[in-house]
Amino acid sequence: MTAYAPIREVSQFLSRFELSSEELVRGQLDRAEKLSDLNAFISLLREEAISEARRLDAMRRRGEVLGPLHGIPITAKDLVWSKGRKTTSGSKIDADFVPDRDAPALASLRARGAVLLGKTNLHEFAYGVTNVNPHYGAARNPWDRTRISGGSSGGSAVALASGVGYGSIGTDTGGSIRIPSSLCGTVGLKPTYGRISRDGVTPLSWSLDHVGPMARTVEDVAVLYEAMSGEAIDAAPSDDGSPLRDLKVGLHTRYFFENLTPEVEGAVRNALTTLSSLGASIVEIHVPEIEIQGPCRNTIAFAEASCYHEKNIRTRPQDYGEDTRDLLRLGLLVPATDYLTALRVRRSVVGAFRKAFEAIDVLVAPSTPATAPPIGSSVLENGEELRSGLLRLAGPFNTTGLPALSLPCGFTGNGLPIGLQLAAAPRRETLLLRVARALEMRSGPGRLPAV
Repeated sequence: MTAYAPIREVSQFLSRFELSSEELVRGQLDRAEKLSDLNAFISLLREEAISEARRLDAMRRRGEVLGPLHGIPITAKDLVWSKGRKTTSGSKIDADFVPDRDAPALASLRARGAVLLGKTNLHEFAYGVTNVNPHYGAARNPWDRTRISGGSSGGSAVALASGVGYGSIGTDTGGSIRIPSSLCGTVGLKPTYGRISRDGVTPLSWSLDHVGPMARTVEDVAVLYEAMSGEAIDAAPSDDGSPLRDLKVGLHTRYFFENLTPEVEGAVRNALTTLSSLGASIVEIHVPEIEIQGPCRNTIAFAEASCYHEKNIRTRPQDYGEDTRDLLRLGLLVPATDYLTALRVRRSVVGAFRKAFEAIDVLVAPSTPATAPPIGSSVLENGEELRSGLLRLAGPFNTTGLPALSLPCGFTGNGLPIGLQLAAAPRRETLLLRVARALEMRSGPGRLPAV
């Protein structure tokens, strides 16, 4: 099915002229409109996307091909600037903002021939984990439309899971790429802090914000990451019986395996068994500083978000949704001394995690402690408060700036996706992708939502 085919396969269809980019883009736009009840998009760029596809088809006929993304439709979270097109940041405040340039992350994909289909729905100003947006509506989970997609890059994950776009640009401040990837059964990579430019992306917290690729497969995330970062990626594991031999996998049982739903824990432990069968060794580790990273991250995020929004939250508070408004008002109360202390303490947390990675290659954990809750719920299935619960396992890698990836690792009995999280030392994205790809190849093709 072309809608769910990997980028490599679609690129081959295009290169053999069995399919034109215009036909592909039209089909994708039609699919997005057919599935509009999922509310994945804030805007679809039909005329612009079709025009760009025609231009790229003409280039291909002349033998001018920009790479594996030539003619491939993608999407972008609607706080990633797009030249001449509205970038709302999921808000009323920026509802009419039209950037005069593309964000470098988007420009890098377009330069390699990607076609922007549209801008995806998000939690208002990326300040939340549900993607229940008061201005544009909730992005609904394709596996169960009554449940959240996760945030804040929820629209991107919904589009991918429903077969619209072959990749997306997301952002991640406390888990906003990995949480929706986990809840929607897709793949998302938060690279090392600063690895992909944050320029031209509406900030939430400049000390914690990351930009990264989202897709349906690890292989496709690798293609997007290579284009966005400029780093050559070889994510293919060896094809012998032990492709991960000599790999040391860290298991941080305390914290990362506390208060999980039984099905989430079972799926993640099955993945650990699979890693062992692929040649990896499991090493127990413990980083005591993990207990202080959450309050540290919250203090930094609250203060920086409110600094960015200070004028508007004081003069236009009624134009924010209630949950975002409350968090921004809370941030205005953070003393400068608390913020500076959090920045100082963060350095000790970063140092502790980097030291831990001297003994291991990757750390394995659940992406979220439970699966997607119903829209309107305030708690997760494991009893945790929804916001803090969904941030708990993903957030440490924003505090530390370490690269982390979420990929599917199974389903609950009622058909909801479960996410596995892998993390590594700084700038070891290629290793993360190689390990994730080995797991993906062993698990085989995943199931598709009944959309």
